[in-house]
Amino acid sequence: MQKKLIKVHPEDNVAVALVDISAGDVISFEDQAIVAVTDVKAKHKISLVDLEEGDKIFMYGVLVGKASLPVAKGAVLTIDNVKHQSAKVTEKTDTIGWNPPNVDRWKDRTFMGYHREDGQVGTANVWLFFPLVFCENRNIETLKEVFEKELLTQPKNNYRNLLRSLVQNGSEAAVEDINEPERVFENVDVKFITHPGGCGGIRQDSESLARLLAGYVHNPNVVGATVLSLGCQNLQIEVFQNALSVISPNNKKPILMYEQQKMGTVDEMLNSIIKSSFQAIKEANELKREPAPLSKLRLGLECGGSDGFSGISANPTLGYTSDMLVALGGTAILSEFPELCGVEQELVNRCESHESADRFLELMKAFEKSVVDAGSGFDMNPSPGNIKDGLITDAMKSAGAAKKGGTSPVVDVLDYGEYVTKRGLNLLCTPGNDVESTTAMVGSGANIVLFTTGLGTPTGNPIAPIVKVSSNSDLARRMSDIIDIDTGGVITGEKTIEEMAEETLEIIIQIASGNKPSKANLLNQNDFIPWKRGVSL
Repeated sequence: MQKKLIKVHPEDNVAVALVDISAGDVISFEDQAIVAVTDVKAKHKISLVDLEEGDKIFMYGVLVGKASLPVAKGAVLTIDNVKHQSAKVTEKTDTIGWNPPNVDRWKDRTFMGYHREDGQVGTANVWLFFPLVFCENRNIETLKEVFEKELLTQPKNNYRNLLRSLVQNGSEAAVEDINEPERVFENVDVKFITHPGGCGGIRQDSESLARLLAGYVHNPNVVGATVLSLGCQNLQIEVFQNALSVISPNNKKPILMYEQQKMGTVDEMLNSIIKSSFQAIKEANELKREPAPLSKLRLGLECGGSDGFSGISANPTLGYTSDMLVALGGTAILSEFPELCGVEQELVNRCESHESADRFLELMKAFEKSVVDAGSGFDMNPSPGNIKDGLITDAMKSAGAAKKGGTSPVVDVLDYGEYVTKRGLNLLCTPGNDVESTTAMVGSGANIVLFTTGLGTPTGNPIAPIVKVSSNSDLARRMSDIIDIDTGGVITGEKTIEEMAEETLEIIIQIASGNKPSKANLLNQNDFIPWKRGVSL
């Protein structure tokens, strides 16, 4: 029989409902009978004690809120009776030891990747087109239409077939399928980025975008790039080249640069781009996958559309997977700083050095101050969907989100746009916004991203596989076209976190080796949103 409640940490004074509970239900829990005094939907929290106004609420063993009204034992916690509150931290007070998981069975495992001259290994082989400024987006879109239609296999388009039948017959009568060209090159993909930046804002925003785009070129999943510039924008070609030289001083990847204001007509420029890029893509197709140790994987850790189960199934699964990879000599990246609110002390104490601990606190404080100066705060982070499914304070959401980072030491702390240089768990300063965060992690070197969700999200990335992990089996069934891994068995008690993590690592190896595409890749979901930290001028 499935349990009705789970308490995540021995010091918690609330529990999570694993099933819907009705007022009057008597639940046997921890050698006591708890009478539900209100209805409690699955994923929401029930108080295990009588709370007075101002009493602290603990979950995951940390402070996640305070009672704004008296809350009876057995009552549901809501945004009406609970307010955000989190513990404050000022310095590193301890160094937390780490007991790594046993990974003996994985030590000789490999994945099939694309080896780069600098020692990095890609899980994909992408020729990337992007602009330095939004003025070139239209030209990028033109090139996208040409290259995708002529070089890549296009899936059967049922939507175009439906519209064709409506145009021809006025109904959904059968029509001849729209046939697309077969794939020309087997070993290289062609991807395209557009964005709204590069000019019109403060210089710092363009420099930040340059670092991000340089990170994409340096990412091991990219074999080369075609870069379009207008000529007069803030993000000059030299700014981009300087940013690339910082993270890749000996870059050997081919980069084709075009500046429209020096090339005459659009027709002349596009003809030149198509000829040169085709030849470069043809050469990139000569590369083949070869075995690589799992230590060459750089795993981005993301959550989006989270629910009340995310922090007890999907996120801990990622945490254990991350620990396994780190134990194997690999790298993990934990981002979304607004969703680390309330767990700073643990992360600070996990930092290997005082310098990293100090930098983490500095970045957190500066980020929070910028949010407050804008008239908001980290407490406004939970979305309506989060709240509806049980995440009612930012600290509660953050405590569950931080579980993605496992328990391994923090080897480095990076600001947005900085590239990973150390193996192990890295903290990366990004917003909590799903796409801004995944965009940043890939720009910092992640060659595959694990993305947990309880509500469902189609987010993908142009150059790195995004692997969706559902917190519950209902979502996995209902949105099967976007979910790669279902951790719902943890909720029902059919699987342990450790078992689920081992399944996850196996799937990562298959996707990283090109043996199966992620669902986001099948949907051709290529999201890219830079973090604009400044104002427009």
